[in-house]
Amino acid sequence: MKKSVFFLLFLSYSLVAMAQPAIVGRVIDKTSREPLELAYVRWTNSENGVTTNQQGRFSLPADEKASTIIITYIGYASVEVPATNARLIEMEKGPVNLQEVVITPQSTARAFHTISKIDLNLQPVRSAQDILRTVPGLFIGQHQGGGKSEQIFLRGFDIDHGTDINVTVDGLPVNMVSHAHGQGYADLHFLIPELTGAIDYGKGPYYTQYGNLGTAGYVSLNTVNSLDKSTVKLEGGQFNTFRGLAMIDLLSKRQKQKGTNAYLAGELLYSDGPFKSPQHFNRFNVFGKFNTLLPKAGKLTLIASMLNSDWDASGQVPDRAVKSGQIDRFGYIDSSEGGYTGRINASAKLSSYLSDRTTWDNQLYYTHYNFNLHSNFTFFLNDPVNGDQIRQREGRHIAGYHSRLSHETNGGLQSVYGAGFRIDQTRNSELSHTINRNTVQEYKQLGDIREQNLFAYADESIEKGRWRFNLGARLDYFNFHYNDQLTASQLPNQDKLIVSPKLNIQYTLNTKTQVYLKTGKGFHSNDARVVVFNRGYDILPAAWGADLGLLWKPAQNLLINAAAWYLYLQQEFVYVGDEGIVEPSGKTRRVGIDVSGRYQVNNWLFADVNLNLAKPRSTEEPKGNDFIPLAPSFTSTGGINWQLKKGWNGSLRYRYMHDRPANEDNSVVAKGYTVADLSFNYTQQKYELGVAIENLLNVKWNETQFNTESRLRHEPSPVEEIHFTPGVPFFARLKLAVFF
Repeated sequence: MKKSVFFLLFLSYSLVAMAQPAIVGRVIDKTSREPLELAYVRWTNSENGVTTNQQGRFSLPADEKASTIIITYIGYASVEVPATNARLIEMEKGPVNLQEVVITPQSTARAFHTISKIDLNLQPVRSAQDILRTVPGLFIGQHQGGGKSEQIFLRGFDIDHGTDINVTVDGLPVNMVSHAHGQGYADLHFLIPELTGAIDYGKGPYYTQYGNLGTAGYVSLNTVNSLDKSTVKLEGGQFNTFRGLAMIDLLSKRQKQKGTNAYLAGELLYSDGPFKSPQHFNRFNVFGKFNTLLPKAGKLTLIASMLNSDWDASGQVPDRAVKSGQIDRFGYIDSSEGGYTGRINASAKLSSYLSDRTTWDNQLYYTHYNFNLHSNFTFFLNDPVNGDQIRQREGRHIAGYHSRLSHETNGGLQSVYGAGFRIDQTRNSELSHTINRNTVQEYKQLGDIREQNLFAYADESIEKGRWRFNLGARLDYFNFHYNDQLTASQLPNQDKLIVSPKLNIQYTLNTKTQVYLKTGKGFHSNDARVVVFNRGYDILPAAWGADLGLLWKPAQNLLINAAAWYLYLQQEFVYVGDEGIVEPSGKTRRVGIDVSGRYQVNNWLFADVNLNLAKPRSTEEPKGNDFIPLAPSFTSTGGINWQLKKGWNGSLRYRYMHDRPANEDNSVVAKGYTVADLSFNYTQQKYELGVAIENLLNVKWNETQFNTESRLRHEPSPVEEIHFTPGVPFFARLKLAVFF
């Protein structure tokens, strides 16, 4: 009887939902013909509305008192059209207006993240790694030449080069698992920064689509699908810095109006840097993208890119050598450090529109990668005669596939199902003791790695009035193989399965206020060498997290996002790539508060600020010895951006990192810093002139710092202290861009 009553109620609800009249339509970019997802559609007499789906489609309940609808979207001019003309609505890019941000159950988080695009073209950027700084609370630091992946900090984590953050570009994984230099190594230098379109991010382990390494969060970058105009740009500045860029639109306007776009871009960068031993850093990038709308409702996207980069480096210098006057801040102890990296990417993605409310995405990708890095962190500690230079090297192939089906119903149910695999195969993954880069004194690690990850996930979201419930789960299977070339014994493969549940709840009070609770489990895999050496013990340590947050728009031009958060990590074993050893790191707990605010002063001036507090601690050590080395406790970023109608635009921005422990008992401190950057441009229809200044106030700051035990050539015994890479001094660059 109860089942019959439930069925009748469900049937009645469905019939009512189906019976309600609605205005249906589609919103697209007028130039590229691309669908605009998360555009906001409402009647002129109401603030309540709906958002467009992945295909740009919407269904707005009819209103007898209104006949005109308004469509708004960040970065586009608002459109007001009669409901009778809503079938296909074209929008043109226009000035950014915070008034167009509307808090809804469907779009709030992603709409807030999209605003980061405001900063993208208005702050000094040397590489795509700098784009990561648009994520509130995320810091990066370069500590061995311009071509090496930067160190990342977020939510009380020293993430190293990517151990606890999942990074993708156009769905292509950036992180390298079981990398020669560190787990999750995320090198974004293959992306030309001007091609970055949308930036999506999430903090914490709450997102089913992002699995391995997504404990502190994820960053998903997407390149633009079409160019507004072709561009040739030249930049030049201090320290023998030169950069050339060309972005060429390959198709005619007529082809673009039919929904087909193609472009090719190339970048060349050279810089010696401010160091006494020139870096000779050069980077060469080529990137091509083709996408077309298919006649039977769908879209095909093809991408190919290539990176080649090499550099020399001064490495990390010890405090005592600078204080004694042996070297200055930009000097060196070992000038033979440096490296090379190369990466080739290919991706094919087919989006099939099975119906107006169902999209099936299938992506296949491949990466070929080479890496060679020479470092010397301890100088003459282990080898007093030849020095302690090490070489980390690998060649790698990555192949993967990701299928994603999304569907939504009239009743407010949104479903996402995904599955796929990723296979990493390395050859000659090496850690060796070398002299002058070429002569190998001793192999510490040498072998071949094969790591496989198969995954599947399901994600269900339902809206009931002001409530939105999101329930998801992810299943990951890993298989680890390591062929150790230095020993005759072969250790058996190891495999493991992990399930990661997620539960997120939102309550939207109105179009100005929303509260949310995010909870979930995530993980990061350990290096395959750790897994095999430890016989598969505790190889997928879990991370449990929760966020309690508020999204609030107290005024039309002000948007605030605040969250209190918690994250607990289980025991894990960490492969220290520089030493070739395994270290247990123990259980950790992090709690914190994030606050971000954006304010539009008028139609041309924007301001923003981000405050990030964290208390990272080890849970297995006594109080006072439970600090996590280099984990940030307080950071802040912010600034102002301006865009005047006559073409003047630019930004003045700061970033601040507080002092933080460099060891477990906080007896050694990594010094904090505050750095300001300035960008100023004059942009016209056919050209742009500009200047970018990093470290405007020319402060002395340490970009990265480590508590390291080392010995200089004539020292009788080793010394443990701060070793650092100096941050760039006042650094000015001029640029000229021509548009056609």
